[in-house]
Amino acid sequence: MTHTFYKYQGTGNDFVMIDNRLKTFNKKDTQKVAFLCDRRFGIGADGLILLENHETADFKMVYYNADGNESTMCGNGGRCIVAFAKFLNIVKDHATFEAIDGMHDAIIEGDIIKLHMQNVDLVEKHTNHIFLNTGSPHHVQKEAHLKTFDIKTEGAKIRYGNPYGEAGTNVNFVSKINDSTFAVRTYERGVEDETLSCGTGVTAVAIAMHYIGETEKNLINLQVQGGELQVSFVKKGEAYQDIWLIGPAKQVFKGSIS
Repeated sequence: MTHTFYKYQGTGNDFVMIDNRLKTFNKKDTQKVAFLCDRRFGIGADGLILLENHETADFKMVYYNADGNESTMCGNGGRCIVAFAKFLNIVKDHATFEAIDGMHDAIIEGDIIKLHMQNVDLVEKHTNHIFLNTGSPHHVQKEAHLKTFDIKTEGAKIRYGNPYGEAGTNVNFVSKINDSTFAVRTYERGVEDETLSCGTGVTAVAIAMHYIGETEKNLINLQVQGGELQVSFVKKGEAYQDIWLIGPAKQVFKGSIS
C-alpha cells in the first residue's frame, strides 16, 4: 500500500505525519513504523504521528517513537500535529485533541503553536538530579560543559541505569544562561540518541530549574540544538499547573511511500 505522508518539524524535532482518519494505516505494524522513521532506508524522523478521528475532540494523536513502538506524550509532536490539523482544515486558531496522556488544548498563532500540557503534581529532587513526568518521564541534571558533553554516551548510561531499569527515562542536561534562559540537550529513549529538541524535556527542565531555585521566573526560555522554545506555568503548593509549551511548528514537505 502507498501512504501519503507529511514531514513536520518543531525546533528540529521531526516527525512523519499521516492522516489516518480513514484507518488505512496498520497501527500494529511496528516494523513499518521503524522503516518509515529510518533516516537511511525510509523517510527519516524522530517519530511517526497518526491523526485520527475523535468522538468529542477535534482529533486524536497516536505517537510512535523511531524504534516503531507507541510511546508516551511528545510535546513537539503535539505542537506539530496541531499545525497539521490546521493544514487539513480540521481546526482554525484553536484545537482540542486527545493524546496518550489525556486531553490537550492548543492555540495557533501563525507558525507558533502554544500547547497546554498536563499538570505536574510531583517533582523528585535527588542529590545530583531531578526527576519528573511531563507526559513522559524525564531525568534532569545540570552540566557545566554542555557544548562538548557526550550526550549519547552519558545519556544512554542514565537511560538504562538504576533506578529506571527496562522502562527507562529521557535524559536532559541543562546549563543556566541567565535567570530566565537555560540551554538544554536531550537524550531520548525510543530514538536512543540525542534529538535536536524535546518538548516534554524542556518542559521538565523549566519546572525542575524553578523547583530547585535556579530561577524565580514562570516564563522560561529554553535554547535547544534546533532553536528556542518557551515554557510558562503556575506553581500551586508543590504542584505545577497551567503549563504551556510554546514554539514554532512547520511543514517541511509532502510525499508518498510504499
